[in-house]
Amino acid sequence: MSEVRAKKSLGQHFLTDQQIARDIVAALRFDDLQTTSEQGDVQGGKAQVLEVGPGMGVLTQYLLQREDIDLRAVEIDRESVDYLYLHFPSIGGKLIQGDFLRLPLERVFPSASGVDADADVPKSPIHLIGNFPYNISSQIFFKVIDNRARIPQVVCMIQKEVAQRIAEKPGTKTYGILSVLLQAWYDIEYLFTVGEGAFNPPPKVKSAVIRLTRNGRESLGCDEALFKTVVKTAFGQRRKTLRNSLKTLFPEAMPTDDPIFDLRPERLGVEDFVRLTRMLEQN
Repeated sequence: MSEVRAKKSLGQHFLTDQQIARDIVAALRFDDLQTTSEQGDVQGGKAQVLEVGPGMGVLTQYLLQREDIDLRAVEIDRESVDYLYLHFPSIGGKLIQGDFLRLPLERVFPSASGVDADADVPKSPIHLIGNFPYNISSQIFFKVIDNRARIPQVVCMIQKEVAQRIAEKPGTKTYGILSVLLQAWYDIEYLFTVGEGAFNPPPKVKSAVIRLTRNGRESLGCDEALFKTVVKTAFGQRRKTLRNSLKTLFPEAMPTDDPIFDLRPERLGVEDFVRLTRMLEQN
């Protein structure tokens, strides 16, 4: 098997630039890695890393070389799985064929102690890396948010426009729902841009590599489901002021004297949306 046929249905564009692959793998850092099992990390100082969608292994080959990584990979494409086993024999036992979006993280790194996966014990952190398919990148990020207690870091390549949106600060046109929801829990770094020619087949848009690092926030201090509703409702009519876009959430007594309601949603940071959510809870 010389190569894997790219499948449009899976959004496959295989990275071929080896230097970019090395740079992406190098962006995975463990400066604050604890080495004791009490802290939830594997013994010996190795970080548990899950590669999402390895494809033909352009990142995998360099991840396998890192001595500070305990690597696993999940790949949905059977042809890619066969290719990886053939060309990277050392990945044996580390590769899961399946859909990351449906994969319970407990399946990736089963407890070595024999403790039941559902037991109330600290879950070891899993760092994510991958060239995410454009068509499911947002779904991957929503899964990251849902598993934020377990995922301290994400290094990924995605469509440039999505990367800019995620990393953007309040006050710009690209700042939106995913920006707020991810920045509530992660610090976002836009690392570098990748041109179309670095892939086979070349995509029609540029790509970018970003790094998400879990921030120190343990709680929003408000109802998280309601927070999401406020954010999505506000940006659902982003050209309107909050007084107009959120009036359905304040059916009886929307505050009339708070200047925040005269703003459009792109002007608000995470804390502003938290404050709006608290207003609703007290309404």
